[in-house]
Amino acid sequence: MSFSSSVKDELSRQMPGARHCQIAETAAILSLCGRVKISASDHFWIEIHTENVAVARKYFTLLKKTFNIRTDVSIRSGINPGRSRTYIVAVREHEEALKVLQAVKLINSQGEIGENLSLIRNVVLQNACCRRAFIRGAFLAAGSISAPEKFYHFEIVCPTEPKAEQLKNIIATFDIEAKIVPRKKYYVVYIKEGSQIVDILNVMEAPVSLMELENIRIVKEMRGSVNRQVNCETANINKTVSAAVKQIEDIRFIQSVAGLSGLPESLQEMARIRLERPEATLKELGEALEPPVGKSGVNHRLRKLSLVAEELRQQFPDRNTSSLQ
Repeated sequence: MSFSSSVKDELSRQMPGARHCQIAETAAILSLCGRVKISASDHFWIEIHTENVAVARKYFTLLKKTFNIRTDVSIRSGINPGRSRTYIVAVREHEEALKVLQAVKLINSQGEIGENLSLIRNVVLQNACCRRAFIRGAFLAAGSISAPEKFYHFEIVCPTEPKAEQLKNIIATFDIEAKIVPRKKYYVVYIKEGSQIVDILNVMEAPVSLMELENIRIVKEMRGSVNRQVNCETANINKTVSAAVKQIEDIRFIQSVAGLSGLPESLQEMARIRLERPEATLKELGEALEPPVGKSGVNHRLRKLSLVAEELRQQFPDRNTSSLQ
């Protein structure tokens, strides 16, 4: 089972305790994957079409618990090989369909259906608990979440831009910043920040999936931290090695052109120790001197040797390190 399917399975078993929250979740599912049909005799019926059995189960349970009405459940197999089957949950009785549509505000007092009514009229979304339920229903109906081992991506696909804008604003009431991008004829509300996806799972009340995602995030962050540390240490080692190679080249150049005996004793000793211990760090070089000196003292002496080598190169431009190999 994919991580997205696992989250939906967990959410499908999360049943709101209050009726107003049940209505809010029903409204989201109807708004994003529902179909309202009207017969020639002006009779309403409702269908939701989904390829996810968890969504079908949740909608069936919501209708039963919230409205105590009968539903028909059917399965339509995919026409082409490999295509998923579609689950259809339908309310075919006019009075029962009317009861649901009025409760979720998909139909007004004149019996007229508005495409965005459930989102524009926020009667069912006044409470924070109802907004949680609505986001949960929206994700069940039209959402997906990537496998967190690969990358972080949470999205809910909306059929119209007003629905996407309203959903984005509802999510924002929980201090979560979602964005919208057009995709073909749809509008996708998405979140890419890992910590905010954790927050949205918390909002939807999916604690098991939340902990799984958090554990994966911790492991990924630890790996990233270790990699950064290794890269930093590697860079420092490369820098140290390059500096040591340059120091040895300078000392050998001085030795070849003018000899080391003309240098002050402190620089002679420094040059000798560096040649004897090409792999040593500044600290190790300082400890090998008599008397020992700190890293800054070693660095100061090596810079002086470098200046001497540079002056000699200017005086003897025909001499170079290649002739000293």
